[in-house]
Amino acid sequence: MQLIKTISADRRAMLKGLAAAAMAPLAGPAFAAAGLPPQPTGPAAAVATDKSYWAAVKGLYAVTPEIVNFENGYWGIMAEPVRREFIRQSDMVNYQNTYYARLRAGTDFDAVRTKVAEAVGALPEEIALTRGATEALQLLIGGYNRLKPGDGVLYADLDYDSMQYAMNALKARRGVDVVKFDVPEPATRQAVLDAYARAIEANPRTRLLLLTHVSHRTGFVMPVAEIARMARAKGIDTIVDAAHSWGQLDFRVSELETDFVGFNLHKWIGAPLGVGFLYIRKDRLSAIDRDMGDEDFPESDIRSRVHTGTVNFATVLTVPTALALHQEIGPAAKQARLRHLRDYWVSRVRGFKDIEILTPDEAGSYGAITSFRLAGKTGKADNEAIVAKLRDSYKIMTVRRAGVAKGQCIRVTPALFTDEADLDRLVEALAVITGTKTG
Repeated sequence: MQLIKTISADRRAMLKGLAAAAMAPLAGPAFAAAGLPPQPTGPAAAVATDKSYWAAVKGLYAVTPEIVNFENGYWGIMAEPVRREFIRQSDMVNYQNTYYARLRAGTDFDAVRTKVAEAVGALPEEIALTRGATEALQLLIGGYNRLKPGDGVLYADLDYDSMQYAMNALKARRGVDVVKFDVPEPATRQAVLDAYARAIEANPRTRLLLLTHVSHRTGFVMPVAEIARMARAKGIDTIVDAAHSWGQLDFRVSELETDFVGFNLHKWIGAPLGVGFLYIRKDRLSAIDRDMGDEDFPESDIRSRVHTGTVNFATVLTVPTALALHQEIGPAAKQARLRHLRDYWVSRVRGFKDIEILTPDEAGSYGAITSFRLAGKTGKADNEAIVAKLRDSYKIMTVRRAGVAKGQCIRVTPALFTDEADLDRLVEALAVITGTKTG
């Protein structure tokens, strides 16, 4: 009997807590309780190397001690304040169920859309939430209706696989010619600009160009605005894949100088898995078809370009907390820190025996991500073996990347919870693996 009374009391307490959560604001500054110290001041280099501040930021993340994770390009771990908010929202949605979905979700989602738009520098009516950048870009590419048979579309080897598939599908869908070209290696800003200029010149019927802001293969930061201007001068529209850039780099959408962009919120912004958004400049909405003839929203509403059915409500509702933490740390500070971490290990291994760094040190051409290759090791088996050696012998997680014209490579992606000691382990491991030093 006592046990039954205890369970009943616990249940009442739980229901009381859920009811309070249901009435709470959409997303307050939950991160404030984490105790971040004041942001350091001074030049970017000083901010990026302030050990006490970044130790406090690292303390916001609960990370497995089993391995040093340098595969943070897959998606971004939620900081603990964000994870707790996700659980709170999950409990609320489960508790209120369709009562919430039917009566409040629409208003709350509008509020989330407004916060995202403010953060990226867009109008709310230029933003539509999606389940990620892949979905956003597939909708933009597949829905682009300014193509006619005989036109051309263009993309590069460093573009994301799923986006290459979507561009290839335009041949059957729109009757266009699809052209792929290779980004030069080693890449430099000018070499890349020249490569795009040559590709555009060699394909005068091109009407659509896919651009990737930060390559998931090598981490190279494309000079998107310059290429977009080059394309526009030839009557070519650009669709930009910003899956990896926003949150890793400090920019506003207007700086890309393009009308169509797909973004992630679960990579470098650190929202729960399964949320992103697409951007269509307000006066270009008519260039993208409604998604499967959507009739839930007027054709003049960007949300008619996305129709995904029931989504994870809690994931979307947690976005404001992730954005709040992103803005509290600061986009510029994040960018500086991530570039510092990248520079820390790359500067130490560049002289190692037979190592090729695919991402240049050129200012503005990299963020956190950098890939390397060992001389002559260009195939899948060779690179899988190196990934396995790092993982099994040194407890370091990396990932093999294919699709680079000159051969496969290994991607290294630190995160905000990475510190210099983690990178020292990587440097030591690579010294032995390359034969630069005996193990």
